[in-house]
Amino acid sequence: MPVLLFKHRGPLRHASHSASSKSVNLHCIARPPPHPHQRNHLQLPSRCLHQLPRSALLSMDTAKPLIFRTVVLTACFALAAAQGSPGTATFYGGADGSGTMGGACGYGNLYDAGYGVLNAALSQTLFNDGASCGQCYTITCDTSRPGGQYCKPGTSITVSATNLCPANYALPNGGWCGPGRPHFDMSQPAWENIGVYQAGIIPVVYSQVKCSRGGGVRFSLAGSNYFLLVNIQNLGGSGCVGAAWIKGDGTGWIQMSRNWGANWQALAGLVGQGLSFAVSSGGGQYIQFLNVAPAWWQFGETYNTYQNFYY
Repeated sequence: MPVLLFKHRGPLRHASHSASSKSVNLHCIARPPPHPHQRNHLQLPSRCLHQLPRSALLSMDTAKPLIFRTVVLTACFALAAAQGSPGTATFYGGADGSGTMGGACGYGNLYDAGYGVLNAALSQTLFNDGASCGQCYTITCDTSRPGGQYCKPGTSITVSATNLCPANYALPNGGWCGPGRPHFDMSQPAWENIGVYQAGIIPVVYSQVKCSRGGGVRFSLAGSNYFLLVNIQNLGGSGCVGAAWIKGDGTGWIQMSRNWGANWQALAGLVGQGLSFAVSSGGGQYIQFLNVAPAWWQFGETYNTYQNFYY
């Protein structure tokens, strides 16, 4: 039995700050497989070589080179993952985070959608035209860089991507959220876990991480008689949608396309039919959500499910 959650849809809001970081590897877009002739051509990152002991480097060309190189590669990439990517962070939305509701992912009330107040707007480099909506990032203030005196040492916070921090072209290079500058404009409650309020902006290190969600994936319905717009919310695992399909009682599976943010569209007349969905997460997991909405569903309603993603 599907569970009806709410009918309210909040207004679209945009963040006003900006900052900078490297983008992570796990994105909610299809990637071509590696060329068969390139699959064995691994290169050890130079920054890892500089952090390995000299004896280890010498050993790579002596005893059991193949086994040792495998061990070195594993340790090196684990080190790179632990270090994360450098960036910056600001905050917005007020002390209670209420100003972060809505946003360019289309989630509306973030509490109802499953994300809560620990959220962030991403610069356009990270936002990836909405494909990153719902992803999770662990962010740590970087005490080793300028501005690090405003860090709260030894603390990290995990946030969900729920909004876009747009470039501000009244500032040089579009400001902190300008092209090529990964940045997190965090909710104030999330930001104050890692930075001193008076700073306003801090250097950070971030990593994309697995999302842990309560409950199942949610589907919020909007549109018209011959156009259905579905906001897909509360994904675990990779947190984001890679592909989506919809099926009415009287149809086969219909491929949907991203309209904006986390909103997926189907150009089909499905009013009066019960609805099922299929979703492929950004991590590649595929789930069918059958009989989500009854035939008497209405635009503006959101339906819960009891299934979610692990990757």
